[in-house]
Amino acid sequence: MSDRSAVLLFIKSPEKGKVKSRLAKTIGEDSALDVYKGLVYNTLENLRDGNYLFRLCFYPPDSGTIIKNWLGNTYCYTPQNGKDLGERMKNAFVQAFSDGVEKVLLIGSDIPDMSISLINDAVKALDTNDAVIGPAQDGGYYLIGFNSASFLPDIFREIAWSTDSVFYQTMKVFGKSGLKVHVLRVLSDVDTFDDLLSLLR
Repeated sequence: MSDRSAVLLFIKSPEKGKVKSRLAKTIGEDSALDVYKGLVYNTLENLRDGNYLFRLCFYPPDSGTIIKNWLGNTYCYTPQNGKDLGERMKNAFVQAFSDGVEKVLLIGSDIPDMSISLINDAVKALDTNDAVIGPAQDGGYYLIGFNSASFLPDIFREIAWSTDSVFYQTMKVFGKSGLKVHVLRVLSDVDTFDDLLSLLR
């Protein structure tokens, strides 16, 4: 396993009413929870053959026992710490880089088309770029990555999280920074009933 590249998967505790809230409004909290679990399982299965340090970053930070009872003890777990999503992502990068990792990717768990091939492409892009980002169809992003020497904490500050302008705002910050950024292909996540229908089709 490579100790120079790491993939950080952000997940939430699988608790009814606390995941996929927009989807739950249409299909109910129980079904939304089932969809969420299925998406996490899918991501773990798709990435299981990767030659990277792999960490599951869970939230809330006191849910470690619930997470391990759910997914088992074979993974490396670490809590998400911070007052909002941006700070939690920033802190996850800081921790990984402080551990000596040179390339770090952070990904979400609700992208059905997330694959090890895509991860490989993102890691390779960091050979010739300062950062890499994967835009989501809903205006957010499903992946962001940095080299240790080019990490930009400001990319996670003053962003309107959970809106359709997250990717746009993030690219504006990148533009001001002067960093060279590789943009991956657009992928769809599953947040709403329409997203779920599109996946089923």
